[in-house]
Amino acid sequence: MLSLNINGKAVTVRSDPDTPLLWVLRCELGLTGTKYGCGVGICGACTVQMNDDRGFACQRKVSSLEKTRIVTIEGLRGAQAQALKAAWIDLDVVQCGYCQSAQLMAASALLKKIPKPSDADIDAFMSGIVCRCGTYPRIRAAIHRAAGQPRA
Repeated sequence: MLSLNINGKAVTVRSDPDTPLLWVLRCELGLTGTKYGCGVGICGACTVQMNDDRGFACQRKVSSLEKTRIVTIEGLRGAQAQALKAAWIDLDVVQCGYCQSAQLMAASALLKKIPKPSDADIDAFMSGIVCRCGTYPRIRAAIHRAAGQPRA
């Protein structure tokens, strides 16, 4: 058994130590907001926060995360998270929605690192998450709005 810190709570999991975090979250813990996309770290649909940075849950073995603070979309809280969620709704960012939990997790990690990001900062940080619907301009605008910046 392994002990993890997920969404601010100590959680004990029984999964094999080599199991990717994604499957522990979805199958053992029932946290299905983190999506499976490609399984090889290319699409970014499985993005979660690990110690306030973004990370791909499909690429991290659960055994390597015992001392890591993991936050999933289900645990994304606070004023910044509320500002992001409100901006997402106000600007109609979501189309199909499949990548949106990953986009929000990455946007939150970005704003923790760079509270007032430029377009270039946003584009560089968010580039690892594929949006099939192409809502990148609205994602960028929503991040600016959540950061209290006028639309760039």
